[in-house]
Amino acid sequence: MDLMSRARAGDGEAFRALTEPHRRELQVHCYRMLGSFQDAEDALQDTMLAAWRGLDRFDGRATLRTWLYRIATNRCLDALRSARRRPARQWDVPGTEPPEPTGLGEIHWLEPYPDALLDDAFGVPLGPEARYEQTESISLAFVTALQVLPPRQLAVLILRDVLGFRAHEVAQMLDTTVESVKSALKRARAGMRRRLPVPREQPPARDSAAEEEIVAKFVSAYESADIDALVALFTDDVFMSMPPIPLEYRGRDSVARFCAFLFASGRRSELAPTRANGQPALEVYRPTPAGRRGAGLFVLTLAGGRISALTRFDETVLGFGLPQSLPGAPAPASATGAEDSTQEVARCGR
Repeated sequence: MDLMSRARAGDGEAFRALTEPHRRELQVHCYRMLGSFQDAEDALQDTMLAAWRGLDRFDGRATLRTWLYRIATNRCLDALRSARRRPARQWDVPGTEPPEPTGLGEIHWLEPYPDALLDDAFGVPLGPEARYEQTESISLAFVTALQVLPPRQLAVLILRDVLGFRAHEVAQMLDTTVESVKSALKRARAGMRRRLPVPREQPPARDSAAEEEIVAKFVSAYESADIDALVALFTDDVFMSMPPIPLEYRGRDSVARFCAFLFASGRRSELAPTRANGQPALEVYRPTPAGRRGAGLFVLTLAGGRISALTRFDETVLGFGLPQSLPGAPAPASATGAEDSTQEVARCGR
């Protein structure tokens, strides 16, 4: 008896053998649609449960992979229509008031996706209609831009331009016509052109000496509260956001004021390197009486030899393989660094 026959007869191991090769790419698909690691995991579990219960309805006219994508896409559309989103959170550090932001973010539910989980997903060949590189299509800028699209346009763009499914395949997945798919794709592409920033310079290659140098400079400047060294790493139009807090800061002076405010408040952190969304990332550790505890994640977007975007996630996401806490006493913060940062707040506020 083959795997499909065994799975239809109720063999759970056979079902896992059939679906496991597609699990990680389906999770990434759900993440692109929902923008949240946790929501994507929930949608993946719903997909697998629906596939298990509905295996008798798989008629073999499409591949099992395509059938699973159909289920996953529609589960994500259901989640988007239900509007169950992680709520925005207000600034809640007692005794501090951040500088006036340049804007308020809409996508407060955004979460990072660990690079450690991407290998299996990126090993799958894309279809002939794909227009985006795999690494580009998981970047924070790309995922953020996707979240603004209407749900049906979002699904069509991912299925067509990211995964490379043909128009008739997408029409079957969404129970619609090829003409509707083409129309939705045209509008989705226009929306992405408006929202997706075009980098003036390409980032350094992954794990290259140039990338490592920028990250090392950022770590050194941030851990020592050296505002001048930190600002020197930013592009003129650098952008900083911090989901789920909706505050956004755009431009070197604005981001400098916020970083100087953090340093002046006496908050100190240690940073440990990792990767998220195909980009360099840093786990944030804060001092506690028992040592240092994970307190979030920075994801850096690089342009040439500088940082063009800085996303600070306040909550640690599972999957990065880093410890939740570190033993031992934290490195002492320099009094001079805090004093200089206080002066910088005053200077930036003029």
